[in-house]
Amino acid sequence: MRSRLLPLLIILIAGVVVALGIPLAISEAAREQQRVVVDRIDDTARFASLAQYVTDPVPGGGDDGKLATLRQELERYHEVYGIRAGVFLRDGTPLAAAPSGWEAPGGAAGREFSEALAGRRSHHPGQVWPWETDERLIVASPVIRDGDVIAVVVTDSPTGPLRSRIVHGWLPLAAGEAAAMLLAVAAAFRLTGWVLRPVRDLDKAAHDIATGRLTSRVAPAGGPPELRHLARSFNEMADHVEQVLEQQRAFVADASHQLRNPLAALLLRIDLLGLELPEDSEEFASVRAEGKRLARVLDDLLDLALAEHSPADLRVTDVAALAAERIDAWRPVAEQRGISLTRDGAAAVTGWADPVGLSSALDAVIDNALKFTPRGGHVTVTVTPGRDEVTVVTADDGPGLDDEELTRIGSRFWRSGRHQNVAGSGLGLSIVSALLAAGGARVRYAHNEPHGLRVIITLPRDAPEDQGPAAPGAAPRPLTT
Repeated sequence: MRSRLLPLLIILIAGVVVALGIPLAISEAAREQQRVVVDRIDDTARFASLAQYVTDPVPGGGDDGKLATLRQELERYHEVYGIRAGVFLRDGTPLAAAPSGWEAPGGAAGREFSEALAGRRSHHPGQVWPWETDERLIVASPVIRDGDVIAVVVTDSPTGPLRSRIVHGWLPLAAGEAAAMLLAVAAAFRLTGWVLRPVRDLDKAAHDIATGRLTSRVAPAGGPPELRHLARSFNEMADHVEQVLEQQRAFVADASHQLRNPLAALLLRIDLLGLELPEDSEEFASVRAEGKRLARVLDDLLDLALAEHSPADLRVTDVAALAAERIDAWRPVAEQRGISLTRDGAAAVTGWADPVGLSSALDAVIDNALKFTPRGGHVTVTVTPGRDEVTVVTADDGPGLDDEELTRIGSRFWRSGRHQNVAGSGLGLSIVSALLAAGGARVRYAHNEPHGLRVIITLPRDAPEDQGPAAPGAAPRPLTT
């Protein structure tokens, strides 16, 4: 969301900054040009006052030297400032000009010349911009005598110095605009962080609850009032969900525990009754097998309730050593069933896990693999280290599952219709998921080639950033056997 919200804010801020900066830049350029225009008007006014006397008739004809003085002033002005200037009669004929032979731009029909003939000075010539390198600044003033315009003074200035001053005037504006933009972007970062922090906290808390960490909550501090209210509502919902699930777990655990004693008494009476029956009684064997199956279901229900309820004792664990230990513990069972149980992969790999929970999960996974692997088959447990995770893969060459069954494996009490004759309650892999989820690990299932099932357990290598090391005195979770 931040990647979408932040560019939008930056674009809006940039639009505001540009909207404010362009008028300031135009105003600065106009101010610099007006200063030049005022100077040129003063110059043309001085030349116009000289030209008034030059155009006065001299008694007896001839020249009294005033025209020569005017020409000298114009030439000196051109030499010093590099500005072309001249006095022209109404028809555009030069009276005096510097450099010699220079004519007014556009002649008598030029815009500035025509304004001067109408008795107006060039107060508002066209704006010159820094990128208009060929542009020149034309200013004209009328020479008036007895209320009539008898001549026109025209100056033609190069715009290089003016364009340079405009650029230098724009530099502080550009620096101010850049500083304002940087401050605005920083404010946008803070604003988006302030708005989205509660959203990120909500997302993290929702993910934690979805993965089994029901105690995760959102601190309703910071952010807009609407999001703080949403955080409080989320916490209330999480409290209610946790309470309901806790009641459900307590019911399952209590019911399983309360049923074990009468079931044990019932099994004892069945055994005593069996003493009075023939040894090959099929009905007795069936009743006894169903009783033992019910006892296993109750034990698994109690294990599942404990796995979902008890907190994980997370610590740095040698996953490879723990896997080797469980393989050694199950190898006699595998040999009795004629199955090869081997270990592969790294000899020493550490990960972040609950040793007791991971050990119980591996027991359930290996037990499940041995159940469905035929005599003469193979079960391999491979521990592979990664950059951020440790992977434990248990692969068997049993009958495996089809694609539809893979999507349902791990569901409570679910068993494949092809394997109903195999002993079990259908809760073993559900217990595995609960044990691993408490420690931030996960389990998934895949086909094994050419046939069989792969159970893939993934553990983080290091503790999450928001979770410190486990307390050294934390007690491991007991599981019934």
